[in-house]
Amino acid sequence: MSKAKISIRFFNDREVRAFWDEENAKWWFPVLDIVSVFTDQDDYTKNRNYWKYLKAKLKIEKSQVVSATTQLKILAPDGKRRFADMLDYKGIIDLGKAFPGKKANRFIEWFTFSDESIDGKSKTKAYAMFESSFINNIEVGTTKGLQQIHAYLFGGLYDFAGQIRQKNISKGGFQFAVSHFLGDTLKQIEQMPENTFDEIINKYVAMNIAHPFMEGNGGSARMWLDLILKKRLKKCVDWSKISKQDYMNAMMLSPTKSNVLKSLLENALTTKINDREMFMKGIDYSYYYEEND
Repeated sequence: MSKAKISIRFFNDREVRAFWDEENAKWWFPVLDIVSVFTDQDDYTKNRNYWKYLKAKLKIEKSQVVSATTQLKILAPDGKRRFADMLDYKGIIDLGKAFPGKKANRFIEWFTFSDESIDGKSKTKAYAMFESSFINNIEVGTTKGLQQIHAYLFGGLYDFAGQIRQKNISKGGFQFAVSHFLGDTLKQIEQMPENTFDEIINKYVAMNIAHPFMEGNGGSARMWLDLILKKRLKKCVDWSKISKQDYMNAMMLSPTKSNVLKSLLENALTTKINDREMFMKGIDYSYYYEEND
């Protein structure tokens, strides 16, 4: 499973990983990820012991959950790849039904929900970008490049996909760049240097303040940022190392205190710029940042 397609979703701020099985064309989910959700427990050893107890109990009851379990080698908390119990989609639902407590019921409702939202569809497009040649044709560090990304992610979902906004917008009381002067603002941002890490983040902060689209700015800008980092520094951000709260706080401070954001991003830099798993995790976390609490 070292080169497997991995998707990460979040339930109550807890990771639920999914590993794609190409041969059988289905997703596998680590049982301990689910147990962690059900027990609201961070301790890996406690979750493993709980699953060991529950597995023995279900085995005595001749539950199909146990027989449906398979083992795959995945990344463990200690950083090593170890065999772990996995269940497919149906198995997870059966486990939820067998698990005591109301939290399991809420999880199953969330787990079985089909995400047909705009962000859900856009996220699917973002996944596809890695396999497409389109990503190699995006202009790096320009307004046009950001428009190309936005148009790809939201084409067919928003009428204004890839189009610079003509209206003023604000969020949380913060007024983004005035639309009347947005064209000039974007030209100025485009001309900002991007030779060092500090310069690149300054440019990213300026683009975030500009907020050139009516919707879908966050994910598009993060992808735009990673492309600049890849081209100039041969690095990108491992977004899985940055919590949603830390990122949102840093972004709110960035117009006046960009050092907080710079420190956060610099500590999460990686040289795995062509790694598929890194790209997919980045998409998962990026879209998670945009979810409403």
